[in-house]
Amino acid sequence: MKKYSTDLNDLQWQIIEKIQNDHRIRRHKLRNIWNAVFYITKSGCQWRMLPSDFAPWQTVYYYFRKWKMEGLIEEIHDMLVTKVRINSGKKETPTVGIIDSQSVKTTLVAGESRGYDAGKKTKGRKRHIIVDTMGLLLAVVVHSADIQDRDGAKMAMDNLRHKYFRILKIFADGGYAGQLIDYVKEKFNWVLEIVKRNETGMFKVLPKRWIVERTISWINNYRRNSKDYENLTETSEAIIQLAMIRIMLNRKI
Repeated sequence: MKKYSTDLNDLQWQIIEKIQNDHRIRRHKLRNIWNAVFYITKSGCQWRMLPSDFAPWQTVYYYFRKWKMEGLIEEIHDMLVTKVRINSGKKETPTVGIIDSQSVKTTLVAGESRGYDAGKKTKGRKRHIIVDTMGLLLAVVVHSADIQDRDGAKMAMDNLRHKYFRILKIFADGGYAGQLIDYVKEKFNWVLEIVKRNETGMFKVLPKRWIVERTISWINNYRRNSKDYENLTETSEAIIQLAMIRIMLNRKI
């Protein structure tokens, strides 16, 4: 069988296999299925154009959809976040988050939740992500691009609250200023700190903000995320989580 750069090595597969804990004998090995899913995430190819070295695309898509709906992809992602943080000498759960959004174009096959972001002049969807100080993904919400950042942030923060109870502060840019600061304090008891841009016009690395912008760049390096090709927003979220799973597995964990 042909090897691809996206294939899991033995150590990486052992990590996923241990979390998944599924030892049933199948016609197509689960490792091969995962390799196919990561190939699609990185290459951006269509499901029907999956190379014949992998299991049939129908089989791969069946497992991808099954794992997405069962929450397995999110579970593996979140467990890897914890593992990477501990191995880096940080506490298991973060206390600080950094939020940002990205508007991306959709394709004609993208079904639900499409809109026009007048600020970015983009017709499609918006990705709201919250990361920790290492740039690891803590929460992701994909929604129509015509939803304002302040409203999308509420959805992302609500997602974050259910998974990370030790959060104390969220850093954000000026687009999140205003009433959202009081809303975050009242509902979540968090501090929303606005990191303002340099008013002199000269380039300056903004404290904390560069971390979430780097994560967006990491996600975009996986070509399935170059646009939003998915019919469902929940599938878009799963693809982003898969990209981050692969990024974390590439670390020495």
